[in-house]
Formats: sequence, structure tokens, C-alpha cells
Amino acid sequence: MTRFEIVNPESLGRPSGFSHGILAPPGGRVLFVAGQTAPDTCHAEADRTGAGGRLVEQFAAALDRVLAVVSAAGGRPEHIARLTVYVTDMAAYRGARGRLGDVWRAAMGRHYPAVALVEVRSLVDRDAVIEIEATAVLPPGPAGTTG
Repeated sequence: MTRFEIVNPESLGRPSGFSHGILAPPGGRVLFVAGQTAPDTCHAEADRTGAGGRLVEQFAAALDRVLAVVSAAGGRPEHIARLTVYVTDMAAYRGARGRLGDVWRAAMGRHYPAVALVEVRSLVDRDAVIEIEATAVLPPGPAGTTG
């Protein structure tokens, strides 16, 4: 099992929902996960829910897709060292933090990697309101499914 060393200098204050730094153990395999959106929910949800509900549903689906890549390489959620989350509406994100926290805990438990949250004007999928990319450090050993 990959054990990260959490690096949270007191001078930076206590983080909530993320870690300031993650130090990977020697010998780990680094997996870079491309930005994932929620293509199956983007179009279906666009007309049915408001921005906050759409963001939560797309966050859950995009995070599931990130975890699918990690799993295919032989990893688990706790192997994720870093996430970058791109949103098209920061106000909607802030308004949905409680529901997003529920989604997070269901998928990731109490594992909080280093996280960056960035508001962007748009994403490649025009109906996407969120995209998530990740870096994971997997234990030494053979890779899982590749393609």
C-alpha cells in the first residue's frame, strides 16, 4: 500500500478538504489521469437541474471516471496524490460544497490529496460544468489494464 507523508506546515494554516502537500514514498509508480468530465450526464442534466445540482452530479461522475482510471492501473482512491478541479461557475461550487463533500466522502473517504480548484470560462465539452484531472502514486508492481 502506498503511504503518503502529509505535509501541512503550521505556518500555512489547517487545510479543510485538502492537504497542502503530499510526499510520495520511494519506488512508487506515477499515474497521470487526464481531465475527466461527465459525458453521460452533461447533456441529460443540462435541462433538468440548476447549476448547483448539475455541478454535483457531474462532479460525482467525473470523480468516478478518475477512480476508474486509477483502478485500471491497480490503484485505489488513497493512491491519489493530487487533483485539479476545473469549474465553470465558482459560485455554484461554493453553494454546493456540502453536497460535494458527501460525494467526496462516498468515493474517497477521509483521504484528502493536494487539490487545486480553478474557475475557467468553458470546457471542451460545452455542457460540462466541471472537469477533474489527477496524479496518483501506485505501489511498485505490475500495472493493471492498459489500452
